Amino acid sequence: MSSSVAVGAEASPKVRLEQLFDELSELTGQRNAIDGRIVDIVAEIDRGNGLWGNTGCRSIAALVAWKTGVSSRNAETIVAVAHRVEEFPRCVEGLREGRFSLDQVGVIAERAGAGSDEHYVELVEVATVNQLRTAVKLEPRPDADPRPDPDPQVAKTRTDAKYTAYRIVLPTVEAAKFDAALATHHDALIADWKRDRDATGQQPSDVSPALPTLVDGFMSVVEASWDAEATRRPHGARTTVVMHVDVKDRVAALHLGPVLSQADRQYLSCDATCEAWFHRDGQPIGAGRTTRTISRRLRRALEHRHPTCAVPGCGATRGLHAHHIIHWEHGGATELNNLVLLCPYHHRLHHRGAITITGPADRLKVTNDQGEALVSGSLARPPTRPPPDVPPCNGPTGERADWWWYTPFQPQPPPSTN
Repeated sequence: MSSSVAVGAEASPKVRLEQLFDELSELTGQRNAIDGRIVDIVAEIDRGNGLWGNTGCRSIAALVAWKTGVSSRNAETIVAVAHRVEEFPRCVEGLREGRFSLDQVGVIAERAGAGSDEHYVELVEVATVNQLRTAVKLEPRPDADPRPDPDPQVAKTRTDAKYTAYRIVLPTVEAAKFDAALATHHDALIADWKRDRDATGQQPSDVSPALPTLVDGFMSVVEASWDAEATRRPHGARTTVVMHVDVKDRVAALHLGPVLSQADRQYLSCDATCEAWFHRDGQPIGAGRTTRTISRRLRRALEHRHPTCAVPGCGATRGLHAHHIIHWEHGGATELNNLVLLCPYHHRLHHRGAITITGPADRLKVTNDQGEALVSGSLARPPTRPPPDVPPCNGPTGERADWWWYTPFQPQPPPSTN
């Protein structure tokens, strides 16, 4: 790339604009080629034997967002292209050569049908991102197989030590009520998540809480119903987790449920509403109080000292758990110097061994499972290699598309079994 754009005192606006467009085309081609290399790197990490799983990230997209400092949406685009490199070799090759942009190829990788590489590689030469989105939408979609109307039901389909799967089937009217309630709580959680992010000004990283999912919205609906019931019946106990603990072997199980792992046992006993029954030699010897481990006064002191999640880069301020740095099972005291606030995601991540939290609270150190200190922000640094040697990219032609004459991609029919 030229070191600078010549600026003459007598250069006309037209000449100056051409000079700027030349540099813009050169930079665009290099940027596209760099994005192509990033896609190749992500594809190799994704295909590796658990490479990205060693980072403690929730997904390959979260890893990309952290390492590159891009938004979650851009990270998802990179991952979508990386997942389908082999299906769209010509489109990805155009990205590597700097002729196509990541957004153009991303539209194709996210929605286009299998076998359409040859069709779209010609269209992407001239079409903008919005035009490519329209072209992909025009693809015929296979009709779903008709299914008989199922009976309304709520049933457990699978239960193990970690997860329980439910299947919910509702009539249209009841489903509309459920969807409305779920959407309302989900939107509220997303608004809180955005408010926390804007307040702290943190960039996405591997330690940032993920965007609230529909599962989080569903649990918010459940918890709201608990609170409403407790308000309507002040003397009624809120729904409580009952846990049975063997004091000798330190093995715990849910009441009429599976045995808990050490991580789940410590998670529940750290700061939760639970009722613990203690056993020795198979016989119950007593029950603990049905209460939260952390008192209201102590929690207020914690919130005053540090109102957000203690993990660097996480700005969550709502639904925080009080965590014992030295667990009470190991003699840790329930006092300010041994307590920090963690969001539910990082609290579980710590008890599962993915991150380590050491204190005291005023000199907190958070590391990953490799012993590396966690910091917020991306790992971007000044380049040490020359830019890619690719021709300039002028982008699509920008002509108005006449969809009346456009022939959408037609998927190949499945082979006949006759």
